Amino acid sequence: MFKFKKKTENENVELNSSEVTSEQAAPSEVAPELVFKNVSNEPINKDNREVVVSVQHVDIEFGRGKKKFKAVTDASFDIYKGETFSLVGESGSGKTTIGRAIMRINPCAAGNIYFKGKRISGKLSNEEKREFTKKIQMVFQDPAASLNERATIDYIVSEGLYNFHLYKDEKDRIAKVEKIINEVGLLPEHLTRYPHEFSGGQRQRVGLARAIVMEPEFIVADEPISALDVSIRAQILNLLKKFQEEKGLTYLFIAHDLSIVRFISDRIAVIHKGRIVEIAESEELFNYPLHPYTRSLMSAIPVPDPQIEKNKTLFVYDPSIHDYSVHKPELVYIGHNHYIYGNEEEIQHYMAIREGKISE
Repeated sequence: MFKFKKKTENENVELNSSEVTSEQAAPSEVAPELVFKNVSNEPINKDNREVVVSVQHVDIEFGRGKKKFKAVTDASFDIYKGETFSLVGESGSGKTTIGRAIMRINPCAAGNIYFKGKRISGKLSNEEKREFTKKIQMVFQDPAASLNERATIDYIVSEGLYNFHLYKDEKDRIAKVEKIINEVGLLPEHLTRYPHEFSGGQRQRVGLARAIVMEPEFIVADEPISALDVSIRAQILNLLKKFQEEKGLTYLFIAHDLSIVRFISDRIAVIHKGRIVEIAESEELFNYPLHPYTRSLMSAIPVPDPQIEKNKTLFVYDPSIHDYSVHKPELVYIGHNHYIYGNEEEIQHYMAIREGKISE
């Protein structure tokens, strides 16, 4: 027996499936609520926030037959309006693969992805694709490879405006381009130049301007600072936060450096070999890293003090510590806006650590 949830102004009314007529049935494009097992005594806290992107039980595969490889397994999470949701893991863990799936570059082998309640995975009409492209943009990892070396900065930034005719006339287009170029810290005279004439940090500013000028609602930032000098990284992060505050943007921020992610994120998901193992608010995750893989990532964060860095002990994650032969694991809500992947025995152990009943 399944249930539809009908939201009214004052309350949520649950309708039993046997009572729903064909006229009342929920439309197929509307996202169902993403439900996690809850082993805590508190409700899953969503604060009635608008879900912008919902990834629900997504598998992503490459190849066929004997060469088939599953890059992502049963990935599920919601991203709320106005927040920065970070996806963290080592190289090859599936972070970028999920980001590219949201951008419709990688198809989903199973599960669905929803944007503002409408399914965007699978087949879409041309009109739906155009609407989706306007509202979701991407900032790429390599600022050199993501820009057309034969095009001027003016054309690169204007390309989306041309494709969707998001300007009244030529004067309006030039004004929009010059405005966004100034906002990312470049000058109008840079518009006549080519990408090879810029530094890596300046190229990434161009890539950011190209995304922002479209006035999107959601941006996938795929390791946007990993190819940049340390001195430039803070500038790009500050730009991302500035645009988020001014324009109400929502980010999926993909990275492998937890120290950077802590600065910019509202919530963090940790992914290991295509499986999300932990999701929590930024400070909650740093104060209470429960999954062994999360703890191993935390231990790898460099410490500025050379003496402490020299003497610190690294925690190495060994997947063989898990025994899932009898009790199968799942992503479970344990309270404190904290989700963790494990079987029943492990979940009880993680909860005891979180509540301070036992030490790690």
